[in-house]
Amino acid sequence: MAKITPFEKFTEDYENWFEKNSYLYQSELKVLKLLLEGINFEKSLEVGVGSGRFAQPLGVKFGVDPSPRMVKIAVKRGIKAVLGEAENLPFKSEIFDLVLMVTTICFVDNLAQSIWETNRVLKKGGHFLVGFVDKNSLLGKLYEKKKSKSRFYREAKFFSSEEVIEITEKNSQMVFLKAKQTIFGTENKLYPVLDGFGEGSFVGLLFKKN
Repeated sequence: MAKITPFEKFTEDYENWFEKNSYLYQSELKVLKLLLEGINFEKSLEVGVGSGRFAQPLGVKFGVDPSPRMVKIAVKRGIKAVLGEAENLPFKSEIFDLVLMVTTICFVDNLAQSIWETNRVLKKGGHFLVGFVDKNSLLGKLYEKKKSKSRFYREAKFFSSEEVIEITEKNSQMVFLKAKQTIFGTENKLYPVLDGFGEGSFVGLLFKKN
C-alpha cells in the first residue's frame, strides 16, 4: 500500500520545506536540469509528482501520485496529474519520451515493479531520470539514523546509486548513461554540481530505453 499518510496529513510541512530549504531545492533542480540538457521530450511524466515542485520548473506536463492532496496541488501548478501508484501506472504502453522520479523511490512498495512499469510506458529511445538521496551519503546516513522520528521518512527505504542502477537495468530495457551529484554538507546553501556519484547526498541518474 502506498505510503501517503504523511503527505496527506502534513501537506503544509511538505510545501514549507521547499521554502525553508530553497538553496537545497535549487541545487537538486540544477542536477536534474543539467542531466536533461540536449534531450527533447514532448510528452513527459513524473511518477510520484507530489505537489509538482519538480515537474513544473522542468517542463514535465503529466504527473501521477497516490496522494489526493498532492495531486490537487500539482494540478493547481499546471500539471496534468492523476491518482495512481508507481507499481501500476494508469497509462498506455510506450507513450512518454521522458519519465521522471524525484525523491520517490524510497517511498514505493516495490522498486523493481515500479521500474518495470516505467519501462512499459516509456517509448523506445526515451529517457528515465531518477533523483534521490543516496543511502551511503552524509544525508542518507543521517535520514536513516533519525527516520524513526521523521514524519516523512519513517517508512522510507533508501537505496545506493549502485543499487538503483542494478535494479533499473535488471528490470527494464534501459541502460545507464550518466550521473550527477550535489549537496555535500548539511547547510542550506547552493552547492556545486559534479559528475558521477559517491560524494553528494542528492544524485541524479539518467537512463535510456533501448
